[in-house]
Amino acid sequence: MKIDKTQIQKHNDKLYSAHQRKVKQLVNENPIAKRVINKLVDFQIAIPSWALGTGGTRFGRFSGGGEPRNLEEKISDVGLLHCLNKSSGAISLHIPWDIPSSTRKIKALAVEHGLQFDAVNSNTFQDQPGQKLSYKFGSLQHVNAKVRQQAIDHNIDVIKHGKALGSNSITIWLSDGSCFPGQLNFRKAFQRTLEGLQEIYAALPSNWKMFVEYKAFEPNFYSMTVGDWGQSYLYASKLGAKAYTLVDLGHHLPNANIEQIVSLLLMEGKLGGFHFNDSKYGDDDLTVGSINPYQLFLIFNELVEGMDARKMNHATDLGWMIDASHNVKDPLEDLLQSVEAIKIAYAQALLVNRRELNRAQEANDVVRAQEILQQAYRTDVRPLVAEARLKDGAALQPIQLFRDIDVRKQLILERGLKTFATGL
Repeated sequence: MKIDKTQIQKHNDKLYSAHQRKVKQLVNENPIAKRVINKLVDFQIAIPSWALGTGGTRFGRFSGGGEPRNLEEKISDVGLLHCLNKSSGAISLHIPWDIPSSTRKIKALAVEHGLQFDAVNSNTFQDQPGQKLSYKFGSLQHVNAKVRQQAIDHNIDVIKHGKALGSNSITIWLSDGSCFPGQLNFRKAFQRTLEGLQEIYAALPSNWKMFVEYKAFEPNFYSMTVGDWGQSYLYASKLGAKAYTLVDLGHHLPNANIEQIVSLLLMEGKLGGFHFNDSKYGDDDLTVGSINPYQLFLIFNELVEGMDARKMNHATDLGWMIDASHNVKDPLEDLLQSVEAIKIAYAQALLVNRRELNRAQEANDVVRAQEILQQAYRTDVRPLVAEARLKDGAALQPIQLFRDIDVRKQLILERGLKTFATGL
């Protein structure tokens, strides 16, 4: 399915007058509003291939129908999102779920939809059909050298696929760890994992980055071999200049100060990027901004301040991607909501008066500092986000248009009601 430009134009025409009044008011109230709009136009958030189907609970999975059955249909779905919001211009593939049957044809299809290929992701957290050795007791940490080599070879193969598609980074998340005390020698597990990562790192093309992701728990509940940002930072530091820590917002214990973690990693030049989601209890993989939008704003506040201090390009110098599970929502609607929440938080952070905030901080004026942050957070920046879409030829209200033209119904007609997305 493709969305015709005339459908977007008709949708925008109906909403244009009311939208323009809101934008004009915001521009009059905020001298930097036009600059914020331009930055929003440039800011893209990658869509992971595994987020295009309905997610599952521990006990079951309930398809909503019309899910993508292959890589071509996944690219088509991301193309739909990008057509609606012009903010989802990249897709992140998971290997071996998304190995192209023809790299040339897949690259051409991506170009047709205006998409690039974001970081490629390896999979050693589950056994694949026909796999010779099992990852039940870990991959890079495994006591069996043959299992470790299998995991290393897989990651190197993922790099080769990514290089052929035009990607320039790999994300490595390991489910390695232990479920019970005494099961694992922590020092040996760390060293074996490091040695495996070093072999993978050595296979990186010169212009590539390696992102080392961490997770506090799950699937192992006593220890994780890369269990927090400190362990990931330690690996990245030992590996070299092309290795970075990747922050998944859900991969923290409750009440962790993620904004402080982000600030320190950025200061050290070891923050590689983000997997955006939200959580109430742990790694809940909920819609971005659905639980704690203020935390998301505070994270972006530190990002804007830290990236500007290092003279970094907001749009390209870090990796931005969604990583969520859509259990009871239409996956495409959920992704539209997540992208919107990210851009809202980013826009709010751009509105923070940095000069005044710094003065308040240096004067220990706690009340003033809080007021400056909350003034930006309480600003309804949705018209600015919508204006950025309008300037780029997208829909003023993507979810409304998605429903008005009944995208899900069309996908079900094309693909069937009982389809399940591949790889999940």
